[in-house]
Amino acid sequence: MTENEYQKIDQRILSYLPGRIKRSNKGTYGKVLCVAGSLNMAGAAYLCAWAACRAGAGLVRVLTPMENRVILQTLLPEALLTTFDTENPDQGKLREAFAWADAAAAGPGLGKEPWAYELTRLALTQFPGPLVLDADGLNHLSEHRELLKERKGELILTPHPGEFARLTGQSIQEVTKDIPGQAVRFSKAHGCICVLKDAPTAVGDASGNCYVNTTGNNGMSTGGSGDVLTGIIAGLLAQKTPALPAALLGVWLHGRAGDLAVEKEGTYGMMARHLVEHLPEAMNKEQRG
Repeated sequence: MTENEYQKIDQRILSYLPGRIKRSNKGTYGKVLCVAGSLNMAGAAYLCAWAACRAGAGLVRVLTPMENRVILQTLLPEALLTTFDTENPDQGKLREAFAWADAAAAGPGLGKEPWAYELTRLALTQFPGPLVLDADGLNHLSEHRELLKERKGELILTPHPGEFARLTGQSIQEVTKDIPGQAVRFSKAHGCICVLKDAPTAVGDASGNCYVNTTGNNGMSTGGSGDVLTGIIAGLLAQKTPALPAALLGVWLHGRAGDLAVEKEGTYGMMARHLVEHLPEAMNKEQRG
């Protein structure tokens, strides 16, 4: 796909930032469910949920194994928690968590165990609201592609080239030859939005439109960066931002936060947490000119 065949995501996308009103409360800005984390992978759940909070969601809830309770309550006391026993998950508790949410993100640090697949399946087939699927959620989907046909609500996939290769049965080399073209062809074929993460990231939609990002730098090539993007998009969705603008805005803000962070941290020292720390500044319209 050539440059003439796609649109650039630039600062004009800030026009889609959800509004804030004077007379409001936490319910005004929506509820995000982050289905994330597993034993020794609490960090992915933390980064995803923290990013959703910082993107402006009114309430964020993490659905995660009980092993993550203490660390998440310590790191992010603002978030609600629903924990479960992975040996015997309470199906009623799981379904109640999904029913609570306005938007959901599923997959960061989730792992490949049967219970993690069940959560991915529930998210895709039972949750009617907008859903962001990332990381291990994508890995489960690559082994159960029939779930794409069962999805009724809006779906945003956020694969990196390796995850996309597993989803499509291609090699990574084939995927990276044409990132924009791959994103838009997949989106058209499956009726979803595909955020194919690369340098730069491309976004395709089901109508055949393609968008390529203009922000970001190589300091963002660090563990947890994708979890932050997932949380940002979910936070925007909870505030009733339509799916495509939420994906485009999330991608631009994620990269812009990275560009702000690199000024202080440099490319070698940047960590995913720095993206979340600089997100409010990235969202500040007044400083964009």
